[in-house]
Amino acid sequence: SGARFIPQARARHRGHQPASVHFVSYSSSASVSMGSLHEEPGHGIGDLLSGLQEAYGSGRTKDLAWRRAQLKGLLRLLTEKEEEIFDALHDDLGKHRAESYRDELGALVKSVNHTLKNLERWAAPEKAQAPLVSFPATALVVPEPLGVVLVFSCWNLPLGLALEPVSGALAAGNVVVVKPSELAPSTAAFLAANIPRYLDPKAVKVILGGPEVGEQLMEHRWDKVLFTGSANVGRLILTKAAKHLTPVALELGSKCPCIVDQLDSKRDRQIAVNRIAGAKWSVCAGQACVAIDYILVEEKFAPILIELLKSTVKRFTATPECMAKILNTKHFQRLSNFLDDDRVARSVVHGGSVNQKTL
Repeated sequence: SGARFIPQARARHRGHQPASVHFVSYSSSASVSMGSLHEEPGHGIGDLLSGLQEAYGSGRTKDLAWRRAQLKGLLRLLTEKEEEIFDALHDDLGKHRAESYRDELGALVKSVNHTLKNLERWAAPEKAQAPLVSFPATALVVPEPLGVVLVFSCWNLPLGLALEPVSGALAAGNVVVVKPSELAPSTAAFLAANIPRYLDPKAVKVILGGPEVGEQLMEHRWDKVLFTGSANVGRLILTKAAKHLTPVALELGSKCPCIVDQLDSKRDRQIAVNRIAGAKWSVCAGQACVAIDYILVEEKFAPILIELLKSTVKRFTATPECMAKILNTKHFQRLSNFLDDDRVARSVVHGGSVNQKTL
């Protein structure tokens, strides 16, 4: 999760060779200002897209000064609205301020600063070897923006995985539409209310709504689509994009194993278990694509590992108010149903209780 995408076509000039594509690497309606769009029948996605194409066609987004201004606007948004960001993430997912800063806000600030530092170098033309037949011509590889980029962000890192790809797309000189996850409504409303205030409202748009809005968006042609979410929705995105031959970047969920080799010392064993517990539960209470799903270990070492995990998890969760919550009742019930399975219940060696009041 959290990969940084900079949609950018690299066209070979003077030799007119075929271009390749280069990638570097979400409550209330009253709070939403211009530059955002609500879920409404016939809310004019076509008109919005035309406006974005006009903004891109003007050529101003290619100017490095414009790109820097957008990135600096993002930094101001992240610093001036820090408390509102913490409140939105806590409202949606129960995230503690420390977790929100570590995994989303702080990581974004660092990433945008890194982009600002390297922007001029990334955008500079590079010399390329010209074929002998073109002698004495010279060749350059010139980075060029793709155009209008559509970003679908997810609910478990609703700020980070919305603004990270947005920053990359803007750094490359593109215009952007962001569709935040409707499952994180406070963060979605925050983005819709504030992005138009800090970024160019004619070049960056936020569209709110559920799956039906996403389907409507994918009926149109985009120059690049970035999606973070489930494999099932990813397949639908890719299928609809194929109709327009739109390039798509999919960041999908997965199953993550952890392999524990034989650890000789007590210190090494505890370090390994600390890392396992942190990797599993520290990011959004385990609701992340990089969270460990299962452990592979030598059978003779399994009892030692289980006892270490029990004591470590108990220590790590001594202050449950510092942990994120399960997203919603639907997901809470899905997880609770696993514990109702006799085979699962018999295998539980620690925990196994549920408390819906914490949602």
